[in-house]
Amino acid sequence: MRVLIIGGGKVGTYLAERLLREKHSVLLIEMREEEKERILLDIPEENLRIGSGTDPDVLEAAGIRKANVVAAVTGSDETNLVVTTLARYEFLTPRIIARINHPKNAWLFTKEMGVDVAINQADLMADLIAEEMSMGDMMTMHVLRHGKMRLVEEKIAPNALADGKRLSELNLPDQCNIVSVIRDGNLLILKTDPILQTADEVFAIVHEDQKKALARFFNLP
Repeated sequence: MRVLIIGGGKVGTYLAERLLREKHSVLLIEMREEEKERILLDIPEENLRIGSGTDPDVLEAAGIRKANVVAAVTGSDETNLVVTTLARYEFLTPRIIARINHPKNAWLFTKEMGVDVAINQADLMADLIAEEMSMGDMMTMHVLRHGKMRLVEEKIAPNALADGKRLSELNLPDQCNIVSVIRDGNLLILKTDPILQTADEVFAIVHEDQKKALARFFNLP
């Protein structure tokens, strides 16, 4: 995948370094010449361009027309919105991701401004804290379908609804699927319809709206 990242701060640099490790084609654009030495500690020079990410000529030279994804992750919401608008309406980029720095600006990061996915760090932190407080030991391993579905993991508590029951006996939420169960480090074969036990680690894909309903099967009664 070809990814163009605008903003070479700590977020942009880390994102570029990680995507390069995952063998994606990445180019990072950073406006500040004085940041070049720091950035090159993490990524090769060939993956860095010094210039303004809001300059159409710079974007054109960076190959934005071939990019599958543009990620605007500077520390300025105004800059990120200019980048997303250019990427969407000038260069027709298929997928655009933007960082929201100030929560009060979140309402601006819309499809009309060219944003497909807006990453609001304050909201993510607040959602994570609220989820940890309300979901017992259930842990979100991965977010799917733009937050609508989640891969979650939870250990079965003693005397929970699922403790001592076969999978087929559980009246699970309709938007939930158990994908694996691990017991003592071993993967159970779900085709055998195993009887669940205390401390079994259950992995499931569940709709965001049904996480609490699923958690009731595994938590303390």
